[in-house]
Amino acid sequence: MRHYLDWVWAGLAGGLLAVMITINSGLAAHSTPFVASWVVHGVGAVAAFFLLRVNLLLVSKRAGAEPGVSKPPLWSYLGGAPGAFAVALSSIAVNSELALAGGLSLLLVGQILFGLISDLWGLFGTPKRLLNRFDLLAALCVIAGSALIIYSGGA
Repeated sequence: MRHYLDWVWAGLAGGLLAVMITINSGLAAHSTPFVASWVVHGVGAVAAFFLLRVNLLLVSKRAGAEPGVSKPPLWSYLGGAPGAFAVALSSIAVNSELALAGGLSLLLVGQILFGLISDLWGLFGTPKRLLNRFDLLAALCVIAGSALIIYSGGA
């Protein structure tokens, strides 16, 4: 059951990403992509603060909550920087001839290619893993699908 719940969460996250990009690109059309990026990350910071507070309350109420949990490495706090650039760049792309479908498809291409590189080199503490033909075939299919979306006028 847990495995299927992960798929639901991933699908929900993808849907929310599309909604966020659409709303943010509308804001960018009335201001600039960088102002829109600051607004979305400001709202995200406030939401993260409240979620963290709720989580701390829930954890403190549990007896013996996970002893030995260590602090995250310093590099993990840099996740917001690429996120801010991704939001700004997607705002620019959505308001261009790429539109939402083309922008999202290129976001997927970037995520898949970076994921393959991370697997291959073991970036950010992930275990090194050799790529197989299925990994490369999946990446090729996503790249080809993105090319179809962008160049067939579907964007």
